[in-house]
Amino acid sequence: MEKMQPLPGQKVDKSRLISLEKGKIPPQAVDLEEAVLGAMMIDKKGIDDVIDILHPDAFYEMKHQEIYRVIYALFQESQPIDLLTVSNALKKTGKLDLVGGDFHLIRLTQKVASSAHIEFHARIILQKYIQRRLISISSDIIESAYDETADVFDLLDEAEGKLFEVTQGNLKKSSEGASDLVKQALKKIQDISNKEGMSGLATGFTKLDALTSGWQPSDLIIIAARPGMGKTAFVISMAKNMAIDFNNAVAVFSLEMSSVQLITRMISSETGLTSEKLRKGNLEPHEWEQLNVKVKRLSDAPIFIDDTPSLSIFDLRAKARRLVSQHNVRILIIDYLQLMTAGSTAKGGGNREQEISTISRNLKALAKELDVPVIALSQLSRAVETRGGSKRPLLSDLRESGAIEQDADIVSFIYRPEYYGMTEWDDDDHSPCEGQGEFIVAKHRNGGLDNIRLKFTGHLAKFSDLEEGFSSEFQSSMNSGFADDVFPDTRIEPKDAFGSEDDDVPF
Repeated sequence: MEKMQPLPGQKVDKSRLISLEKGKIPPQAVDLEEAVLGAMMIDKKGIDDVIDILHPDAFYEMKHQEIYRVIYALFQESQPIDLLTVSNALKKTGKLDLVGGDFHLIRLTQKVASSAHIEFHARIILQKYIQRRLISISSDIIESAYDETADVFDLLDEAEGKLFEVTQGNLKKSSEGASDLVKQALKKIQDISNKEGMSGLATGFTKLDALTSGWQPSDLIIIAARPGMGKTAFVISMAKNMAIDFNNAVAVFSLEMSSVQLITRMISSETGLTSEKLRKGNLEPHEWEQLNVKVKRLSDAPIFIDDTPSLSIFDLRAKARRLVSQHNVRILIIDYLQLMTAGSTAKGGGNREQEISTISRNLKALAKELDVPVIALSQLSRAVETRGGSKRPLLSDLRESGAIEQDADIVSFIYRPEYYGMTEWDDDDHSPCEGQGEFIVAKHRNGGLDNIRLKFTGHLAKFSDLEEGFSSEFQSSMNSGFADDVFPDTRIEPKDAFGSEDDDVPF
């Protein structure tokens, strides 16, 4: 059987060659391709119905790819689209004769009388294209699987990545021109203006959202602190806000705490009942009623928790892709980075610092691939404890790897002076710091820096906005009782609310 020759400069459809070699015709719907192109040239409504569904590669016939590419370009430039404008545009690019000349264009317009059912036809064309892509991907997987030198886990990751691209309809594309990018940027700016400046995912912390405009898609955000400062408490409070108040699906990968412990903390924060009472089940009748009523919002929240220990980058990517695809997860949270392993992606071994560098680099790549914010908690080195003067964290305190700072779009710290036995902030007004914490934005690739003070409710392991007129006496009364029992001396690293005493376990 004679193989079909591509147009000059045209990519060869591998699935077409594979199918022909096996004596099978690739999945196609050429008659529908002709009908769709003809309808687009005679009816503007037809263009509006399919322009967001199809892309040039979806067409089986290479000449149809060229015709659609010209129609799409005219649409992007807001130019009229009909038989004459399409013919003229093809003539300018020197491809009119290659697609069959004016005769073929006229024949396309005569195939249909209107754009009726054009969207249905377009979706069939797209389905045939997906089938061809699956044939091509499957062939690549088979060929790679026979390669004895290939790492099997790398093959799995590559295969799943390609299938995920097909599922999402986000097939890898080449570089984009400035014209298309400017239009995308303008549309995004317009969308932001309609959302009152909130371009990302709101955290529920007013000042933080004002500074960042919400967590942005494809950003890697590092939240670092010494053990006991409240890293886990902060992201739990934030995840609860995002899922309950803003109905955004959140995925939490908890490498140290179990999923039940994590959700119990969320229940404590939501209901106002201490973790100790919930752990012991020692509740009064009115507290049982309070628990049953207030836990309803949390049980309906789109929160997904994975407590796989020693999670590798390979496993994280696989799990994250499924969560984004199946549950429309909008943000990933990893607690915490130093407990992850590079897995099979770590070529040639290397030390722990190189492994952390590999992990942070892959987390940034994952954020871009899935187009969601990725938040990774991180430990700080002990240099903070031994340093004289202010204990406020610095970028140089990031533990084990400077690559974390380099890869991250935002690097932030959590700092509570009360942890070091201080009773007031080390600022000009020396205001009381009891029951307060500071979220320090030390690096912000696309925005400003700031130190944002938050309210910390110790017995609930909860962060919230610091209300105006907040007094240390009020917070003292909030933290009395259970907080004194669990944290008798804030100068000593406190135990985790669930009994962990490991120095490297974040609170």
